[in-house]
Amino acid sequence: MLDCVVVGGGPAGLTAAIYLARFHLDVRVIDAGKSRAATIPMTRNHAGFPDGIAGTDLLARMRAQARRYGAELIRAEVAGLKGVAGGLHVSVGDEVIATRSVLLATGVVNRRPPISDDLHAAALARGLLRYCPICDGYEVTDCRVAVLGTGGHGTREAMFLRSYTADVTLIAPDGKHDLSPDERALLAKGEIVVVDGPARDFAIDGDQIRLRIAQRDWGFDSLYPALGSDINSELAIGLGAARSDEGCLIVDAHQRTNIARLYAAGDVVKGLDQISHAMGEGGVAATTIRNDLASEQALLRSAPDG
Repeated sequence: MLDCVVVGGGPAGLTAAIYLARFHLDVRVIDAGKSRAATIPMTRNHAGFPDGIAGTDLLARMRAQARRYGAELIRAEVAGLKGVAGGLHVSVGDEVIATRSVLLATGVVNRRPPISDDLHAAALARGLLRYCPICDGYEVTDCRVAVLGTGGHGTREAMFLRSYTADVTLIAPDGKHDLSPDERALLAKGEIVVVDGPARDFAIDGDQIRLRIAQRDWGFDSLYPALGSDINSELAIGLGAARSDEGCLIVDAHQRTNIARLYAAGDVVKGLDQISHAMGEGGVAATTIRNDLASEQALLRSAPDG
């Protein structure tokens, strides 16, 4: 029986794996290869990399570090979890892995605008399409920026980006905007242009991303989709884990879910959607797992016979 199975090979899961391996625990990381960090062409706000680092490079370094200390990393997708006496069973294809604990670091999936995979990848690589204004708002300073969204989410993202540039346009993705009077007043105060959709026919044109709205072509230096995200919490929900209205797993201050031996860290838990924050939660979760397992073993050793 393994000490821990980490589901997810992003910053949270790999940080946890490094810690767990260095605690001399038997740990296996099961990674479906879908970490959002891998899609980051260059992050420049991650401490310790003043010239920035590509998401793929950061993950490669973390995988190498985890393996150096004995963690096993496999590329696969977990089909299900089942609680059993003394631990959990993790189903991966035809294999059932027995483990004393599971850490879910399965993250979230951004909802994308209606564009092809090839165009999405090209626009993302060139900074024409961006998903995290906290991460890279600095890079669009004084640029012409569009936010694709509406309601409270779209308004908050547009107002946040307004602190970097005076040229911000909020575009409704599907039709007319769904904005309250207070939201419209806030956008007007920020001098943010508000345009009804639908937004279609996305394309790259030189150094701009272009889209068509009501028979008019618009061009921007960068586009931020503010369409929300889907939480990869299904595995935990199947065990009865508590989650928020948005679908994020609810954990205590030490990353424990309400299910015994099940822990969660990173974006699957409500947080900042930041690499550094996910890594911090991974470290906390791993330390908690180590201490919980050690306490359990101590109790077993002290239990009376019979």
